[in-house]
Amino acid sequence: MNSILHYLKNKRLVWQAHQNVHSTAQLDSTGFKELDAELQGGFPKQGVVDIDSPVGIGELRLLLPNLHARQQSNGRLLVFIAPSMRINSEMLAEYGFNLQQVLVIHPDSPKEALWCAEQCLKSGCCQAVLLWHQAIEIHQVKRLQLAAEQGDALHVLLRQNKQVSLSLPVSLGMRLRAHPQGLNIEITKRKGGWPGRPFNLDMNQQWPQLTIQPRPDNVLPFPHSKVS
Repeated sequence: MNSILHYLKNKRLVWQAHQNVHSTAQLDSTGFKELDAELQGGFPKQGVVDIDSPVGIGELRLLLPNLHARQQSNGRLLVFIAPSMRINSEMLAEYGFNLQQVLVIHPDSPKEALWCAEQCLKSGCCQAVLLWHQAIEIHQVKRLQLAAEQGDALHVLLRQNKQVSLSLPVSLGMRLRAHPQGLNIEITKRKGGWPGRPFNLDMNQQWPQLTIQPRPDNVLPFPHSKVS
């Protein structure tokens, strides 16, 4: 048995708990030093990242630094599919994105959204594809993972996770919750690694307007009504 294990280790077919499969060459910085440290380098260069998050708490802000760096480095398309909010072109332009390389797709159904994501990923024309999708199956994620590998692209799946017991075959899984200074993040799954404890990510350095300090002089007393 030991000789078999030795053979498998030499062929790199066995992963051990103290090993980290990803090297820094396979990861891209998230743009946040604390998150890079938790992820041991950053987001995967390709594959599927599953983000469980309520809508509008800063989940897109979390991705912008990495997506912008990708666009700057390779000039390929950034695609938004079935977004649950309006994508603000002024915000993207202000951040430095080339809007000529940004595509927003509004499919007629969740099935069409999955088809669009798969075609975009494996085309080789896209650096990243963001898909908002609430009900997804394991076999569908496997297809998206394969398409992302074929097209050397990052696929970000954004959803409000109602499939608590369903573990998807993704490269990275994260659960986001709102926090006064930014986001509370829990790494729920990491390929070749362990999940992590929740931690707070301070996003004020990138977006100082996120936190408004209370001003006691602006507090108005609640009027008392007379009781006859």
